[in-house]
Amino acid sequence: MTTRRTDYAVIGAGVLGCLIAREILTRDPHASVALLERDAVASGATRRSAGLHFPRGSSPRVRRMASHSQQWYAALKAARPELPVHSLRMTVVAPTAEEAQLRRTYLPEAKLRPATELPATIGPLPAGMSAWEGDGCQYADVHALTQVLARELRPTAEFREGVQVTGVTPTADGVHLDLGTGDALTAGHVVLAPGPWLAAPAWKDLVAPLGARVKKVVALHIEIPPAADERAIIFQDEDAFLLPYHERGHWLFSYTCQEWDVDPDTVPASLSPTGRGEALATLRQYAPHLVKHCTSGRVFCDAYGPDAEPLVRALTEDGRVVFAGAANGSGYRLAPAITAEAADLLPLPPERNLPSQRTLPSQRKDAA
Repeated sequence: MTTRRTDYAVIGAGVLGCLIAREILTRDPHASVALLERDAVASGATRRSAGLHFPRGSSPRVRRMASHSQQWYAALKAARPELPVHSLRMTVVAPTAEEAQLRRTYLPEAKLRPATELPATIGPLPAGMSAWEGDGCQYADVHALTQVLARELRPTAEFREGVQVTGVTPTADGVHLDLGTGDALTAGHVVLAPGPWLAAPAWKDLVAPLGARVKKVVALHIEIPPAADERAIIFQDEDAFLLPYHERGHWLFSYTCQEWDVDPDTVPASLSPTGRGEALATLRQYAPHLVKHCTSGRVFCDAYGPDAEPLVRALTEDGRVVFAGAANGSGYRLAPAITAEAADLLPLPPERNLPSQRTLPSQRKDAA
């Protein structure tokens, strides 16, 4: 068995894992970093992500994270306008009586204001409901964006795709990782960014005290091409949204499924009558004319923290193993802020600028 050593190992090469690796190298250009992915880069929850960002947060911490991430993505897009990140107008639908709470939930950057008219996509609102317009909304092709991040990381980081981590063992001088290939890797520090694979045998016992759970995520594809000026529509109380997927040529409707403790390796990838029916019941309240066009969709799952906030924690007393994730379906939306918090738990220089304003340094790969 061959054992190599690296300064940092990031387990999981979705959007979060790739951003964490990028941040480590940005803060410490001389570090050696290995990304380990059981499948291909961006093949898990990242590949199925709706990729919607809107400026809100259910707690002070999440609002701070949303604000940080919004600035990060804005700087990234300004520096790299070719990236698949797209600004959108936004309409928020909520009970009229909850306006004060709505304004506490959404960031000042949203600039919420009463809607002058309803989007043509939805019909008359139910009694007691109102609509507000807002700024700061965007969506991304998260899979494509992560592929770009990975491509730019490859000269400076070691990628191991299709390699399962079968053991995580803290030792006196690092963390020993057993790999499914029969090889091993010793890392000075490990960041676990496993998405919904919380129960993988290699780290199940380490992660269990966090109290995170895995929930099914269901979204319908509405097979109508969105017009160029269509906006995202957020249904606040239902925790649902309509997203115009301009690049794909259809709408997406995401609603909150309540099927918990599913297994990402066995959750069906296809719509069930129950899942589709629950989604349509929500959609029918606001846009009944769209129901007949909901002929396809996507199903997967995601990890959720017990307090509806992302989890960024050291899992070992010496801080050598850090968990980052369980973002409650907001992995893309809050990824830059989760990344910054995770990097702050590692022996790295502090963040000084928005990471998107810096470029990755050149680095010798043989350091790994």
